[in-house]
Amino acid sequence: MRYAIEVRGLKKSFGEVHALSGVDLAAAPGTVLGVLGPNGAGKTTAVRVMSTLTKPDAGTARVLGLDVVAQAAEVRKRIGLTGQYAGLDPNLSGEQNLVLVARLLGASRRQAKTRANELIERFDLAHAATRAVGKYSGGMRRRLDLAASIVRRPEVLFLDEPTTGLDPQSRNGLWEVVRDLVAAGTTVLLTTQYLEEADQLADTIAVIDTGRVIASGTSSQLKQAVGGQVLRLTPARPDAVEQIVQLAEWAAGAQARAQDGAVTVPVAHAGEAQAVMARIGQAGVDLAGFGLHEPTLDEVFLQLTGHRTNTTEKEPAA
Repeated sequence: MRYAIEVRGLKKSFGEVHALSGVDLAAAPGTVLGVLGPNGAGKTTAVRVMSTLTKPDAGTARVLGLDVVAQAAEVRKRIGLTGQYAGLDPNLSGEQNLVLVARLLGASRRQAKTRANELIERFDLAHAATRAVGKYSGGMRRRLDLAASIVRRPEVLFLDEPTTGLDPQSRNGLWEVVRDLVAAGTTVLLTTQYLEEADQLADTIAVIDTGRVIASGTSSQLKQAVGGQVLRLTPARPDAVEQIVQLAEWAAGAQARAQDGAVTVPVAHAGEAQAVMARIGQAGVDLAGFGLHEPTLDEVFLQLTGHRTNTTEKEPAA
């Protein structure tokens, strides 16, 4: 199979910090590859390598069949990139920023103006088109930054945590843009810390932690990897959480986790869930609620890594 993005054995270190330790990734044409992981996992470093901004220490990365080191100039002509921080001129208006990008990419004045207007409408920025970007809200700047990355309608688009800090409405709007781009044939690599975002957008997902891909597959495949279903137990008294963890682990033979005042434990089948409930009842612990459901990506990530996605460790500057 010919991949739009193909990474094999990618390694990159910054001094003593191993940002990438042999990463493998692949995305088929016209699909979304979600790269899921916490800060410091290596997501941004991987994006910088694939978008030709950083050279790897070892391994290979090919985009549209082109080597990102040996054929970097050709790669840049065919990709778009939205990094974690908006790369805009705060003194220019939104429209002027887009026209500038289009002109730098070789468009005529008329073509640049037409494309800028199209994107301003598409990203709901018409009311602020002539306003200096320095006066935009964070969400508006993020939408404009994404608009700038697709001025040329890239064949491959790298989105590095594009919705971080956005309100739900702005986030949903960006999701729609991504879906439209993919429907038109663009391949998207999306890094994110939002489990829901990966679940909503990604055709395949790679879970990355401490510079390594620790799991990959579709959302359904990753959820199945946890096994069966998840029993969620909410105690009537908050101080009973740890007791429920111990009881659930004893009854199910699986690791239970305390999260947001409740306890979750993976169970292979309904019989195991009944055994857990019976053990808790025998111990005289009261529950405020309980439920059995398919695992979420958040629970998958917890099982795979042992921690949540919102860690505070930062990746090294490239």
